[in-house]
Amino acid sequence: MATLNMILSVATRSHSTLVQDAAGAAALVVMLVVGLHLPSFI
Repeated sequence: MATLNMILSVATRSHSTLVQDAAGAAALVVMLVVGLHLPSFI
């Protein structure tokens, strides 16, 4: 239970940057997928 409480407290403290971090991670995934499929477009 201590781990869950720690995760919840971190999520509540960093709520303002959590959305920005998720958007950055999604952008990295999109760039990876596009980069991997780029040779098939040529």
